[in-house]
Amino acid sequence: MICIRRARPADAPAIGAVHVATWRTAYAGVLPDDYLAGLSPLRHAAGYEQAITDRHNGHAVFVAVVSGADAPEGTPAGEATVVGFVSGGRARRPGLAQGEIETLYLLEDYRERGVGRRLMRAIAAHLAAVGCRSAMLWVLQDNPTRWFYRRLGGRPAAQEAIRFAGQTMGQLAFVWDPIETLLAATAPAAEG
Repeated sequence: MICIRRARPADAPAIGAVHVATWRTAYAGVLPDDYLAGLSPLRHAAGYEQAITDRHNGHAVFVAVVSGADAPEGTPAGEATVVGFVSGGRARRPGLAQGEIETLYLLEDYRERGVGRRLMRAIAAHLAAVGCRSAMLWVLQDNPTRWFYRRLGGRPAAQEAIRFAGQTMGQLAFVWDPIETLLAATAPAAEG
C-alpha cells in the first residue's frame, strides 16, 4: 500500500536518503560524479528535519510511504518505508507565483505508478489551503524528468542560469496559474 501523509521529524533520515539516491540517478552525467558521490544523507536529513518542523510561510513536507507488497525488498513485515517526498510553501521570491514547490523526489522504482502525481496533489492542496492562488517550481534544464511537470499542465514561464556544483547550468520555472489547474491535473481518476 502507498500512502501520502504529512512528514514527521522521524522521517528526516529516510527523506535524506531518498534525496541522495534520486540525485545520484537523475543527475548522473548532468552533475559532476565527485559531487554526487559526496552527497551526504545525514547532512540532508538534518536540513529536512528542520524543514519538517519549520512551518513559517506556509511550509510543509509530505512523504510517500509504502508498506506490504509495495514495500522495497528487505523491508521488515509491518513496517513502512519513505520512497518519495515533496516540499513547498509560499514563494521564496516574488514574481512568478504565490506558492512554490521546492522539492519533489521519488525513488526510481516508484516512478510511473502515480506516486509523483499524488505528492504533487498533496502540496498543491496545501498551498491552496494556505492562500496561494498560483504555484511554481524550478527544475534543472537537463533534468530528465522535467516532462512530468509539463504533463501536469505546468507552463514554462522563466529560464535562468545558476551556478551549481562548480558549473553553470540552466533552470526552468514551471507555473500553474491558477493553482486549480494543478489540482485538476492531479485529481484522482474516477473509478468505475
